Amino acid sequence: MLTILTLAPIQKIKYNQWLKQGLFGCVGGLGLYLITILYAQQQMGLALLFLVVFSGGLYVFISQRAYSLRYAFPAVAGITCFIIFPLLYTVGISLTNYSGNNLLTLDKVQDYFIQQRYIDESQRYSFKVFKQGSQLQIALTDLFSQQQWLSNNIELDGQPKTVSIHTAQSLPAQSSLAIKDIIKLKKSLKQLTLELPNGALLSMTGLRQFAASKSLYQLAENDLLINNQTGEQLSPNWHTGFYENNQGEAYPPGFTVSIGLDNYTSVLFDDSVREPFIQIFVWTFVFSLLSVLFTFIVGLFLASLLQWDQVKGKGFYRVMLILPYAVPAFISILVFKGLFNQNAGEINLILFQLLGIKLDWFTSPFLAKSMILLVNTWLGYPYMMLLCMGLLQSIPKDLYEASAMDGAGPLDNLFKITLPMIIKPLTPLLIACFAFNFNNFVLISLLTNGGPDIIGATTPAGTTDLLVSYTYRIAFQDSGQNFGLAAAIATLIFLLVGALALAKLKLSKLEG
Repeated sequence: MLTILTLAPIQKIKYNQWLKQGLFGCVGGLGLYLITILYAQQQMGLALLFLVVFSGGLYVFISQRAYSLRYAFPAVAGITCFIIFPLLYTVGISLTNYSGNNLLTLDKVQDYFIQQRYIDESQRYSFKVFKQGSQLQIALTDLFSQQQWLSNNIELDGQPKTVSIHTAQSLPAQSSLAIKDIIKLKKSLKQLTLELPNGALLSMTGLRQFAASKSLYQLAENDLLINNQTGEQLSPNWHTGFYENNQGEAYPPGFTVSIGLDNYTSVLFDDSVREPFIQIFVWTFVFSLLSVLFTFIVGLFLASLLQWDQVKGKGFYRVMLILPYAVPAFISILVFKGLFNQNAGEINLILFQLLGIKLDWFTSPFLAKSMILLVNTWLGYPYMMLLCMGLLQSIPKDLYEASAMDGAGPLDNLFKITLPMIIKPLTPLLIACFAFNFNNFVLISLLTNGGPDIIGATTPAGTTDLLVSYTYRIAFQDSGQNFGLAAAIATLIFLLVGALALAKLKLSKLEG
């Protein structure tokens, strides 16, 4: 009995170890399978990322030396997968010409050219189709020598297939299919490739004709492409990422090449790119700052009113003032977009009735920016009001009573009591609001879509664009889809925001 009681915990420990080892083996096998698939698909970056994460995870959770790292590993893995890797990937893209015109690798572009075929009109053959039960038989006749070939019985299923044909002394005795039946089978016959005994491949080029189909290009040394039909030679341009002939004419599709710092040089020194970038960066900073300032002023003012003892029905007013916060932002933005409509919007109708004017809210840069600030203030003041209401209640009323006895007015109370008491706990939230508005993509996208456009810019840039919407338009909208340039701008935004955050941290330490 004593032996049984002693062995039971030992066996339980062994079972736990086997279970743990089996679990680690499953995770390792799953990771190896995933890495192999990514490697086979030539996704080297992702394969390397998962190799590092899985191997690191197995080492940390298996080795006793790394026991203390087990609690920190999930956070480190998350930072690696979702911050460091995307950042490095973005920097890597910014050093290439990756765009809608240069989307493929060199190997895939060469495959595209090599797969192009042309019809050799000197090898043309008339054809007939004979029905043999539920199957068909195709006969070819050389237009010049009248030599004949015949295929075995085949079944057309609409799928591409190669059919061998052999020399025939005579054709089947029955009548061949009429031209109306050939038209019905046209799609299936187009999928056929007939192979002559000499190896020549033939494709259907007309309702009565097959002709030799040959590869249009062949790959030569030094990645050159030779046109088999014209003898023209195409050479890769390692700067533009296109194959070009001797006259410099580019042949799409292009391939991705490394261009070094050219995208960064364009942003910093090309006037057509640099000036819109600087203009949008300044507007982004001003928009974020004014949005925080205006929402704070309105929120603090309304919160102060709701704290006033002589106001009746505070609950009703509180609910009504918070109500805009409960409505989804995109609905409010679209409602305001209709209200500010230049031709049929209610705001312009009221202005026309009162002052006889109609403002160009969407075509004037100043009015468009003013409209965005008005709408964003409406969207953001309830949040600030809620924050200020909580902070105002924490201020002792004795301070206001003492200031009243000293003859202080409302402005004295605001600048000498209220603001000093609430600004310090409110500062982190104001910084968070600034960061949110710095990347307020939804507001710009739904209200103005960045317009009106900046005249003279070579990139899709608008006067109301924020940096985030500007980058999005370069990467995914309008002409070009220049992912490399968008990645360079995104990297610069990261450096600028990082520098601002670093400066803020240093200032906070100095203040402390």
